[in-house]
Amino acid sequence: MRNQMNELFVWILMLLINSVSGASGKQYTSAVGDPGMRRDELRVAFEAWNFCNEVGAEAPGMGSPRAADCFDLRGSSLEHRIRKIDNKLGVGTPFPGLSPVALNNADLYAAHKELYLGSLCEVEDFPKPWQFWMVMLKNGNFDTMSGLCPANGAKIPPFRSESFPCFGKGCMNQPTFSHSETALLDGNILRGGFSGTYDLGSDPNNGLDGISYYEVVWEKKVGAGSWVFKHKLKTSKKYPWLMLYLRADATRGFSGGYRYDTRGMLKTHPESPNFKVKLNLDIKKGGGPKSQFYLIDIGSCWKNNGLPCNGDVLTDVTRYNEMIINPETPAWCSPTGLVNCPPYHITPDDRKIYRNDTANFPYSAYHYYCAPGNAQHLEHPVSLCDPYSNPQAQEIVQLLPHPIWADYGYPTKQGVGWIGDGRSWELDVGGLSSRLYFYQDPGTTPATRVWTSIDVGTEIFVSDEDEEAEWILSNFDVLLT
Repeated sequence: MRNQMNELFVWILMLLINSVSGASGKQYTSAVGDPGMRRDELRVAFEAWNFCNEVGAEAPGMGSPRAADCFDLRGSSLEHRIRKIDNKLGVGTPFPGLSPVALNNADLYAAHKELYLGSLCEVEDFPKPWQFWMVMLKNGNFDTMSGLCPANGAKIPPFRSESFPCFGKGCMNQPTFSHSETALLDGNILRGGFSGTYDLGSDPNNGLDGISYYEVVWEKKVGAGSWVFKHKLKTSKKYPWLMLYLRADATRGFSGGYRYDTRGMLKTHPESPNFKVKLNLDIKKGGGPKSQFYLIDIGSCWKNNGLPCNGDVLTDVTRYNEMIINPETPAWCSPTGLVNCPPYHITPDDRKIYRNDTANFPYSAYHYYCAPGNAQHLEHPVSLCDPYSNPQAQEIVQLLPHPIWADYGYPTKQGVGWIGDGRSWELDVGGLSSRLYFYQDPGTTPATRVWTSIDVGTEIFVSDEDEEAEWILSNFDVLLT
């Protein structure tokens, strides 16, 4: 009985610690281990992916593209949980928990390394432990002759295509990785960072002209405020399609876009419609006209029959919803472009407006909708999502600022929240995501929309010029309502 009372006391205490107030004054419980990024003892990790969310091959001398910076404060000193040799671990080098089958497989090795780093960073909490915020970097080059990427989860042979960027063999490489381990400066400032380039053989210290570059620097005053994450991303001629996000991922299970067990910050999986997201975002450089900057991007996975994903890549489907706030991003959905629209829009009062209702459908609220390539009962006309860039089929609903989203706290017009308009957001992501169209087989029980990844950042799509994006993120939280 005493143990049960102790557990109950701890549970109540954690609820009080992790509860925060929304704009309405209502008390919410945070789904993340570090509510509002206010914990001095930071937990942050790094992962890099190729086009199909795998590794393919490690960059020379860099180890597997997984790393972490996790530390505890001991008075005026930092006690780091991750050693340099941990971050340098690469294919062929064993570590605790690594399965024999993964030892010499770059894709499996990275997945296992993430779990290992997570075990070193893990923080005990209720209802489950958590590990770290995740910095995700992705290379959009796709060598179709490499045979590396499946199509809607099915293994396919190499094929010729000029639809994807690739400078030739090796274009799907992983980046260099430099780690500035978090240090205590001037007695009360904590600062660290990750950085590197995809252009192997180049040195960003000699200048960035003509090369790609990524950088994430985090900083916080001890005992005060939020961690501030400063991001930079630059494309190059050889690497014209790059993505960089800061993610709150599932602490267990499949995060959005992955077929492996992951580690992250979401100790409770948010479920539509019962969650909100708070953050501060200040965009300094936008990344050019083709930068699909996501104020918020949520990802999950469920099958077309509504059942949860189970790792069967032929029937699992990644689901994404993304709000793009770059005012240069056009609405591909239009009365003459119904193929780029979801079959219907659902209003806040649950009224359906079909896309052929040209008098009422909010076309300019949608950039693009694409359906999963393994769906069997699609409504035509339809655009199928790219079958190669995820380990299984995917479905994507991309939104643009529009008055129709006002009830959810999302931007209502182009330019809001863009360069020079940094601001705090409280978004009813759960409410909106409960009303978006996602494909499901007729006659099946509606899927429970549980989201295992929530992130902010940009996808700089293929550009003819070198593009640069720069932004600052802080006070990131996911609130259960």
